[in-house]
Amino acid sequence: MVHGLADRSNVAFDDERVVVNAGLVLAVTLGRRLGLEALIDAGVKLGERPGAWRPGRKVLSLLHAMLLGADCIDDCDVLRAANTEAILGQRAMAPSTLGTFCGPSRSGMSASSTASWDKRSAARGSWAPAPAVGGWSSMSTASSARYTAAPNAAPATATPASLATTRSLPRARTATRFCTFACVTAARTLSAVRCASSMSCLRGSERPARAARSCLEPTRGFGNKKVTAGLRAQGCEYSIGVTMHKIVSTQIALIADDAWQPVSDYPDSGVCEVAETTLGSDRLIVRRVHLHAQDEQGELFSFWRHHALITNRSEAIHDVDLEHRQHAVVELVIGDLKAQALAHFSSGNYSANSAWTVIVCLAHNLRRWTEVIALADSTPRTAATIRRRLFSIPGRLTKTARRWTLHLPARWPWQIDFLQALTRIRALPAA
Repeated sequence: MVHGLADRSNVAFDDERVVVNAGLVLAVTLGRRLGLEALIDAGVKLGERPGAWRPGRKVLSLLHAMLLGADCIDDCDVLRAANTEAILGQRAMAPSTLGTFCGPSRSGMSASSTASWDKRSAARGSWAPAPAVGGWSSMSTASSARYTAAPNAAPATATPASLATTRSLPRARTATRFCTFACVTAARTLSAVRCASSMSCLRGSERPARAARSCLEPTRGFGNKKVTAGLRAQGCEYSIGVTMHKIVSTQIALIADDAWQPVSDYPDSGVCEVAETTLGSDRLIVRRVHLHAQDEQGELFSFWRHHALITNRSEAIHDVDLEHRQHAVVELVIGDLKAQALAHFSSGNYSANSAWTVIVCLAHNLRRWTEVIALADSTPRTAATIRRRLFSIPGRLTKTARRWTLHLPARWPWQIDFLQALTRIRALPAA
C-alpha cells in the first residue's frame, strides 16, 4: 500500500507567479550596474547578418542561462519559464533566435565582447582588488582540448578543438580563446599571450611599458625556444615549466648539495627545497620534494621528485617559485568551465562554438565578480556551489500596493549571504 503526498498528489504546471532560479537577480543587478548590455550593443557589430539586431540582449540571455548551468542553446528556454523574465529586466530570447545569432558570428564579435567587459571592469577601479605589486598583472595560461561533433556525424568522428585560457592574478577575470587543435603550437601560444596582454585589467595609468607578466602552464610544448624568444621580443617576463628531458636532468645533477634552500610554506607531509642553475640563456629553477611517506613505507631507494621551470625574471628564487605555482589556479578555472557550459561543444560550426566559448568566459567573469564584490567571505567557490546556494533559489513574485515582492524559501541556509550580497550590489553606482 503506497501512502504519502509524493504518490497521491496531483501535478499541474499552472503557477504564473513562480520565478525559477530567482537568485539570479544578484548577477542581473550587477550586470545592470556595469551597463553590460549597452557595452555589448556598442562593441558587437555583425552587419546585416541574421540575428544581428540587439546583440546585447541575446548575449545576456545566453550568459544568464550559462550561470544557471546551461550547456547548450536549448537549455536557455529555462529563462522563459513562468515569471522568470521579470527579474531579468528584459525579454529572454528563444533558443532558435540565439542559435541564429551565434551561427554567423566571427572572432571579432568575441573579441569585442571580451574587450567591452574588460573596459567596464577596469573603469570600476574602486570595485576591484588591488593590482599586483609594482603595477604588474600576472597571468597564467593553459590549454585544454574539447571535442565537438560535426552535424550528422557519429561521436567517433568528432572534431577536436582547444581552449587557450588565461587567468589574471590576483584579479578575478579570465580570458578564453577558442582555436583549432593547432593552438598548442608556438605561434598559437604567442597569439594567446598577446591577446591576454592586450586585455589586461590594469587601467591606462597603471599599465607598464612592457606586456604583463606571463606564467604559462608547463605542458603542451610551451617550453621551447620559439616561445621564449617570442616572449622576449614582446617584452614579457615569463616562467614556464619544463619536462625532465636529459639536458634538464643533467643540469639538475650539477647543482651542489649546499645550494638547495628550504621552502618554508611547504606542509609537514614532506621536505621541499629549491635551487637554481642555468639552461641556455634562461634561469633554471628547480623545486624538489621528498615525502615522509617514502620513509614510512621502507622503500629500497629514497628519492626526490623534481619540478623545473625556466624564467627570465630577476626576482629572488623563492618569489619566482611561489608565483609560478599559482598557475594551478587556471587549471581550476578550466575545470570550472567544463563543469558547466563547456561540458561539450554542441555545434559543428566553428564560429558558433567560438562565440559560445567567449560568452562562457563572460559568464564566468560575471559570476566571479558577483562573488568577489558581494560576499564577505573571500574563499573562492566553484560555479556549482554558487549556483546551488545563490542563483538557483526558487521564488514567487507578488504585487501589493503597487510594490513587487520576491518571496524566497523560508529557512534557506544561505539567506543571510544572499541578502548581504544583494545589498552590496545595489549600493554600487549605476553605469
